[in-house]
Amino acid sequence: MTRALLLVLVTGLAVAGGVAWWLQRPLPLPAAGAELSIEPGTAPRQIARDWVAAGVDVDERLLYAWFRVSGQARQIRAGSYRLQPGDSVRDLLQRMVAGDSVMQAVRLIDGWTFRRWREELARAPGLRHEAAHLDDAALMAALGLAGRAPEGRFLPDTYLYGPGVSELTVMRRAAQAMQRTLDAAWAQRAPDLPLRSPDEALILASLVEKETGLAADRGRIAGVFINRLRLGMPLQTDPSVIYGLGTAFDGDLRRADLRRDTPWNTYTRRGLPPTPIAMPGRAALQAALHPEATRALYFVARGDGSSVFSDDLAAHNRAVDRYQRRASPP
Repeated sequence: MTRALLLVLVTGLAVAGGVAWWLQRPLPLPAAGAELSIEPGTAPRQIARDWVAAGVDVDERLLYAWFRVSGQARQIRAGSYRLQPGDSVRDLLQRMVAGDSVMQAVRLIDGWTFRRWREELARAPGLRHEAAHLDDAALMAALGLAGRAPEGRFLPDTYLYGPGVSELTVMRRAAQAMQRTLDAAWAQRAPDLPLRSPDEALILASLVEKETGLAADRGRIAGVFINRLRLGMPLQTDPSVIYGLGTAFDGDLRRADLRRDTPWNTYTRRGLPPTPIAMPGRAALQAALHPEATRALYFVARGDGSSVFSDDLAAHNRAVDRYQRRASPP
């Protein structure tokens, strides 16, 4: 009996010593360290999984078990955290519980282009700028999205980060947020839409985003585009033409520009353009996938942010005369 108790005691001490060693040993990290931004409400199990995905070479089940056994799993705070070589599992949890992160924010605005957002990130204070030398293709590869066009792939929102965090980390969060939002919206889309994939919904949402000057018009603008897609009519949306012109656009869209063929010229080509033309927000995604039922096939801006909608070309031409050509006072 005494020998059995001694064996249990020795085994217990060995296990305790092993746990203490595991908690204190330096974590296996990439040479540059590892960083993670934790959104409010993220479950501890997901946090453990995300740290492993961020480069911490540890069993995520053991990491999650430590969060639970410590009694501090529910005390982990949202924030942006960075691990340096030499940090341990115990250091990791203590840092997250203490909220040891000075937060700054960068905002991606609905309707911004990818180029515009890269410029914003380049100016954001406190970020570690690792993407400045990367072209768009290399940047997308660094984000794990090789071969995908960057336009439209990042969700407009405000993103918090800690000092020294890589801009790639912020971009990765925005890309993941867009994918989650797009997947959820696509799963709940209205029936019988002439859209074959979530990517087509994203493209349409970007057109709606750029054409909408008044939020109340968003669903009807989407309805006009849906009607045109069903009928095989060209979408004839100026913002897409402008996007196709790129840096050649000087702020004045001319008739010659509408005839200059590019993959994004929706006057010379039918159907959706090949990529989004901007970053659509949540409201534009919802409008694209739940368009307003309308018979309208045309719309024209009044000049005050709102649009006039017409069911036929004759009515549309009258609206254009009134609000664009100024043939009569508004």
